[in-house]
Amino acid sequence: MTSRTTTEPAGRTHPAAADPTDPTDPTGPTSPADPTAPVTLDRRHGPYGEVVLRRRGEVYEIIANGCFLMDTSDGRSERLLVDAARTALADPEGPDLPEGPNRPTLLIGGLGVGFSLVHAAAQPDWAAITVAEREDAIVDWHRSGPLAALTGDALADPRVSLLHNDLVAHLQHSSERYDALCLDIDNGPDWTVTEDNRGLYSPAGLAACRARLTPGGVLAIWSAQPSEAFEEAMRNAGFSSVRTEEVPVARGVPDVIHLGRNPS
Repeated sequence: MTSRTTTEPAGRTHPAAADPTDPTDPTGPTSPADPTAPVTLDRRHGPYGEVVLRRRGEVYEIIANGCFLMDTSDGRSERLLVDAARTALADPEGPDLPEGPNRPTLLIGGLGVGFSLVHAAAQPDWAAITVAEREDAIVDWHRSGPLAALTGDALADPRVSLLHNDLVAHLQHSSERYDALCLDIDNGPDWTVTEDNRGLYSPAGLAACRARLTPGGVLAIWSAQPSEAFEEAMRNAGFSSVRTEEVPVARGVPDVIHLGRNPS
């Protein structure tokens, strides 16, 4: 969900810096002369709380309920999330991914600032790419707001569908199946953005993920820190080839991607 370059040592969610241009900012004033001070571009209140879009120099930031979530300074982790799923889908002892009409399909959970979507759309390997995003504001920022310059071409790709819906609800109630699920809606299984998201990492939530995967399909989940307990939960939910790949960060514990395959 983020640039993963935050200097916080344990993930990306931390109190947001104040915006001196916004008198309603609850985090307090900073010096207006500070060239690195954020400028609020939009603020929305919805069913999941408050979400804010800010600009800090040339970098855009998304703040949710007063906590920094993501920015556009570095999309390394978002790209690696997609690449890890693609690599896991390929048969290590056989040919690469199939071509033509048999190409795999991808569901990205969380639009965020769009790095995962843009990276996937740049790859010809995917037959269809669906992105689930529940926040009205984030959808608007990408369709007609400041983030449209980042994702406009990807959203115009005929393979791409933007699903304006809660990811957890989609997994639970849809009958659609995908070859890969790349999920990045939280800081990980142990650090969710909202309480509603906790169900995604429960036995029922993991069962819903498996139900949305084709046989041999891959689940990839980004996390701010490793979790042996979640690896075990994935195995208990029936996933095979469960493993964790590290994503190096500037400071602190590496980010990780939890991977598992639906065996049937």
